Amino acid sequence: MTAAFEAALADFARTLEAGLTARLDATPRAGEIARPERLLAAMRHAVLAGGKRLRPFLLTEVARLLDPGLTVKALMSAAAAIECLHCYSLVHDDLPAMDDDALRRGRPTVHVAYDEATAILVGDGLLTLAFDLLADPGCHPDPAIRAALVLDLARAGGLGGMVGGQMLDLAAEGRFGEGTAPDETDIRKLQAMKTGALIRAATVMGARLGGASEEEMRRFERFGDIVGLAFQLADDLLDVTATESEMGKAVAKDAAHGKGTLVARLGVDAVRAELGRLVTEATNLLAPWGPRSETLAAAARFVAERRR
Repeated sequence: MTAAFEAALADFARTLEAGLTARLDATPRAGEIARPERLLAAMRHAVLAGGKRLRPFLLTEVARLLDPGLTVKALMSAAAAIECLHCYSLVHDDLPAMDDDALRRGRPTVHVAYDEATAILVGDGLLTLAFDLLADPGCHPDPAIRAALVLDLARAGGLGGMVGGQMLDLAAEGRFGEGTAPDETDIRKLQAMKTGALIRAATVMGARLGGASEEEMRRFERFGDIVGLAFQLADDLLDVTATESEMGKAVAKDAAHGKGTLVARLGVDAVRAELGRLVTEATNLLAPWGPRSETLAAAARFVAERRR
């Protein structure tokens, strides 16, 4: 199933890339005045640089599992929105004031390819574009659903989610003076916010678009939590086991920055064992849908077992 899943993920990524390209063309939309050429080119550099496209893939797969009549095209605005927000976070994470990375997905980061001020504006532009896409009637005909999607993404991406998690991450590096080293509980909270919240939002938003019942929504909330944790655990493993050429970005950054990770706390073997348990739980959550849920089960395995 791994090869089949990776082929499906790659096929979806190509479809999403086309959707993102269409939404980052030079034509101003209603209410816009102009789309500056340099900013647009830099936004394209950030967004159209490949990548797994896991978050929008999860969104569309959950929605289509619950409502098989939905098409990827019908879900494209929401899928593009969550990818735009994710890419904004990468652009800002790479800035000299944050992680100071020169390489992302095997290419120069935006502040290296352009400049720091442009990179800041790229992040701002992608963040606001994400909510533009969700609020637009083309995303969903029901304004209540659109409003709920906006709230889902805002809560996941903001103060109590991804942005808050980034602040905790900076604090854990000692950016704001000496403090107590984070314990396992602190690390899990930080990672659930910085990485897990947006992955959880993907499954929640997909469930909402698929018309989930309350019970189904709870299942996909938990499924998103599990996949988010597995993604971060696998990322921490790769930071100590993979090479820069395999990852397309710098590695061994966590130790260099003094970051606490569960790999450092628990050890490689314990983290690999936890990844196995997470995959089992994720698969069990999908049991009500039987064989139709195999793609999502494969996604959980892929996240836990990935090598880059």
